[in-house]
Amino acid sequence: MSGLSWESMVAALGLAIPVGAALWEFGFAGRKRLGYRVQMDTTAKNADTHPHAGVLRQMQQNGTSLADPSFVLLRIQNSGWTHIDATDYVVRDDDQVGIRINFPGRRVDGMVVTELSHDYLRPCFDDAAGLRMDDGHIELPRVPLNRGTHYKVLAVLERDPDFPVGQAFPDPVVVAGIKGGVRGGRIKKTESHTFASRPVMVFIALLVLIAATQSFTSFTRDDAPTQAAPVDCAEGTLTLSGSTAFKSAVTDAAKRYVKKCTGARIPVTDDTFKGSVEGLDTLEAAGKKRPETARTAETGPGLPDRLAFTDGAKGDGRPQLLPRPVALSLFTLAVNKDAGVQDLSLKQLRQIYSGDITNWRQVNGNNVPIHLVSRHPGSGTRSTLVHQVLADRELLEVTSADCAGMDRGKPGRCEVGDTDILLDNVASIPGALGHSEAGAALTHEGIQQVRIAGYPATVEGADAGAYPYWQTEFAYTYGEPPADSVAAGFLRYLTEGAGKDSLPVHGHRPCSELEKPLLCRPVGQ
Repeated sequence: MSGLSWESMVAALGLAIPVGAALWEFGFAGRKRLGYRVQMDTTAKNADTHPHAGVLRQMQQNGTSLADPSFVLLRIQNSGWTHIDATDYVVRDDDQVGIRINFPGRRVDGMVVTELSHDYLRPCFDDAAGLRMDDGHIELPRVPLNRGTHYKVLAVLERDPDFPVGQAFPDPVVVAGIKGGVRGGRIKKTESHTFASRPVMVFIALLVLIAATQSFTSFTRDDAPTQAAPVDCAEGTLTLSGSTAFKSAVTDAAKRYVKKCTGARIPVTDDTFKGSVEGLDTLEAAGKKRPETARTAETGPGLPDRLAFTDGAKGDGRPQLLPRPVALSLFTLAVNKDAGVQDLSLKQLRQIYSGDITNWRQVNGNNVPIHLVSRHPGSGTRSTLVHQVLADRELLEVTSADCAGMDRGKPGRCEVGDTDILLDNVASIPGALGHSEAGAALTHEGIQQVRIAGYPATVEGADAGAYPYWQTEFAYTYGEPPADSVAAGFLRYLTEGAGKDSLPVHGHRPCSELEKPLLCRPVGQ
């Protein structure tokens, strides 16, 4: 740092500010957002210069002319970067209305949906229980909207008898909320622009110009220091091991890291990801085998080239292994569709895994024997199931060493060593019940995710304490790795840098993005 001039630091800061502004505009502020725009609010008086103004003045209802008639055209749109589902609206579960629009000083005499950005939105309005109007407001149904989709509503109104004649009408009031939306999730009045808002565009352009000038004058000086490599990059070969539930996310991040950091190698194979406990065993064994001659005053006892990932904390023992919370992972119970069940209580699940319930008809499902497909001991998804769902009650004894060879006419249990193999068996064995990370089960054909006591596998449910089957994904190092090592570099990249973007794609939520990241672990851990 002593060789870094103040001009270089100012130049780097000048480059970082516009990048941060862009990330704010397109990453955070626009992540999930429902917007509206008043595209027209025209009274008979305001339309006097229009060639068809007389049509508006002559409008009637039940043979009576409307008092100070007016038109309002509203555009409802998904103005964020993620889709909005029907369940995302902040209303009661039994409320079909997603958006309420009030017109102070006016009464609604008619409305119509005039434009749909896509024809597949039309069924959302056909005979929709949430589409209705009253004297002073209209109500719109909970319409799912993909990114960029919209619809328009045209309302015909007249002055309320109690509103002063000649006074300008207040703007329409649009009330709606979206779960997980930015700025409290409230619906936002938008402007018509195809890129960033004008202030942000001016701000970014100005800072880019300043930063470019500073960079040119700073980095082209004769005494300017050589530009350093990106902070996360390190050279060497990194060995990863541990949780199969976290393998896909880590593999994705590793591929992106080595593409960015050409001096690093991170080979990922099925042989290294065999389960949380085995990953810890492998890391601990490597640390104990490290020769004393490899340790220096700078590196200490930490391994610079190994990381292990686990579903949940390591528990007691292994004092040399140091944890780092990485992400919140949702797990789920997966059942063969022939079972005929989608929701089970905690009591029913405990009776099933203890062998007290052996046929799905005992829980109002189909007349099919229950076949339990489980992971081997040492699996984080299995230990989390036992601890948090089954209240530390162990599973019944294995009845078959081969899942494919189980007697289909009798209940039983088998074990496998891999999540994908488990889901394949659940999909192929009638009445089978298994467990896996939620992301893998969501995309697997032939299976049905099981709600627990009515709650699906969601981050919101886990955060509220309603959904019990989740865990924290931890990264473990043997001792403290050197700051410039490939282990430390990749760990920073995964938890603080661009690598954490790989986690949501595979159903994990980065701990750093939670409201309370230091509590990124189940209660009692």
